[in-house]
Amino acid sequence: MGYPDTFEGFMVQSQDDWTNFKKQEFKPKKFQERDIDIEIECCGVCGSDVHTINGGWGGAPMPLCVGHEVIGKAVKVGDGVKTVKVGDRVGVGAQIWACLECKPCKSDNENYCPKKIDTYGAPYPEEMGGVIAQGGYASHIRAHEYFTFKIPDNIPSEEAAPMMCAGLTTYSPLLRAGVGPGKKVAIVGVGGLGMYAIMWAKAMGAEVYVLSHSPKKEEAAKELGAKEFISTLDNDWDKPWAFTFNFMLNTADATDKFDLAAYLGTLDVNGQMHHVGLPDKPLPEIKAQMFAPNGCSMGGSHIGSRPEMFEMLKLASEKKLKPIIETIPISEAGCKEAVEGVAQNKVRYRYTLVDFDKAFPNR
Repeated sequence: MGYPDTFEGFMVQSQDDWTNFKKQEFKPKKFQERDIDIEIECCGVCGSDVHTINGGWGGAPMPLCVGHEVIGKAVKVGDGVKTVKVGDRVGVGAQIWACLECKPCKSDNENYCPKKIDTYGAPYPEEMGGVIAQGGYASHIRAHEYFTFKIPDNIPSEEAAPMMCAGLTTYSPLLRAGVGPGKKVAIVGVGGLGMYAIMWAKAMGAEVYVLSHSPKKEEAAKELGAKEFISTLDNDWDKPWAFTFNFMLNTADATDKFDLAAYLGTLDVNGQMHHVGLPDKPLPEIKAQMFAPNGCSMGGSHIGSRPEMFEMLKLASEKKLKPIIETIPISEAGCKEAVEGVAQNKVRYRYTLVDFDKAFPNR
């Protein structure tokens, strides 16, 4: 049928065959007054995509088109849309709908709305079409206005795409923790999330330290803004850093292997270790006694809010921040290469799928 009745995307048919993508049509949600149709220019490849299609986070509806770091051009806007017009370059992240009426939504915490709909793999209610939300490895995406963001002119699309999830996921907790001048911040991991965390913390005025088990990443960490690189492979690596960090942002995907007491011991009194890396396996065993020596705490978060997205984009634009991005032309083979590269930790440090016009020439 084709647009606007159907969209086309690269879809996985089974979690048992999660690197095998097939281009096929799918039906989008019902178009409503605050919806925007976006012709996709590029899409970042997130670790969430891999965890979802390979079953690491549990079952998922199939067939599925993943991708929630979308940049493209608005080609249709509903009658109720006030903030975007046809032709605008916009982005969509990991959330595509919320009720906008509950307590979290009314306090700029719509990312915690109990009725929230994720950008892919989530069911829409019958009044919205009753379909499964499909993501950005596709010709188009249909998004609610509140979860559609205009992109500053000086941020290239392939760099803006990963900011829609990885960028916001790391910016929000740093902002909410009051990171800025006079604060010492530890970033755990130098990957797709850690790259942004280092950049943001430095740009916000903090003193940034990187904790990593990969010494080969020291040069990149310092180029991104780290003052010190601390190798967690060293024996007693944590001892010289006791009571040092006001805030620790854990972006790593291997927390199940951590000696959590060592990490917590580097926090200053009442410091917090905050998790945004979401591995497949559980955290190591935790005892209440771990928090007693310095009164520290642990927490986590889910992406960020609309105001935080715009603050993040403004920071990136004004300070001309440049993430380290690799591009891959989208195709069945390109999608396979991308998800395998993320799963095998080959990417430095974020993939963006590009050349959508070639993959979808008839849209």
